[in-house]
Amino acid sequence: MESPGVRRTPALLATPALIGFAFLLIPLLALLIRAPWRGIGGLLADHQVLTALRLSLECATCATAVSLVLGVPVAWVLARVRFPGMALLRALVTLPLVLPPVVGGVALLLAFGRNGVVGRLLDTWFGVTLPFTTAGVIVAETFVAMPFLIVTVEGALRSSDMGLEEAAATLGASRFTVFRRVTLPLIGPSLLAGSVLCWARALGEFGATITFAGNFPGTTQTMPLAVYNALETDPEAAIALSLVLLAVAVIILAALRDRWLRRGGGTL
Repeated sequence: MESPGVRRTPALLATPALIGFAFLLIPLLALLIRAPWRGIGGLLADHQVLTALRLSLECATCATAVSLVLGVPVAWVLARVRFPGMALLRALVTLPLVLPPVVGGVALLLAFGRNGVVGRLLDTWFGVTLPFTTAGVIVAETFVAMPFLIVTVEGALRSSDMGLEEAAATLGASRFTVFRRVTLPLIGPSLLAGSVLCWARALGEFGATITFAGNFPGTTQTMPLAVYNALETDPEAAIALSLVLLAVAVIILAALRDRWLRRGGGTL
């Protein structure tokens, strides 16, 4: 007798489901099986590895902070404002979600490179050069990660109760006060979930970073780039570094699944 809420899987779904599980899990199991567990402590204690890890954490955190400052207002406009061309604007804003990262890096070079549309002005007027610098890493990570935050926050804003905002406005609160005291608390869980997803995406960014910022140890070489380098010269070190990124991703996704995404409405 089946327990309440538990259903038997139809045979036509069971086989492809098992193949799908195996397809997704076998590469991760292979990584765990081939990991050099005995010497992993020494590999991870290497100065270059620690530098890449520190740089990854710092740049991912800065990219998330920039995404919060810029992405939340973008999400609010997409959710609450109506004007011609809104659908096209939304598609363009979320385009980095599906855009090949290397293409994103080329686009960043054309925009913010030394001879780029905006980069030329930054260099001439302020002496600021972004490509192949640590700031360039943050720019590249922000470009590919911010859409995750925007999509999550926009979904939360669309599903939030606007009656509370209207009530606060009728009591005399300014628009900014309503946004700060009512809107932000309402979307708090989704804002947190979007921030964590944004941070995780920034931490694993590779293509746009290596194209726009290069791969210089101590300056622009983040963990994914260190894995790429190590794979050619020291495969065991590459596996150890991959395990670190894998562990971070698993912890974040497990936490989101159990807490924030469910409370925030599961917009992703």
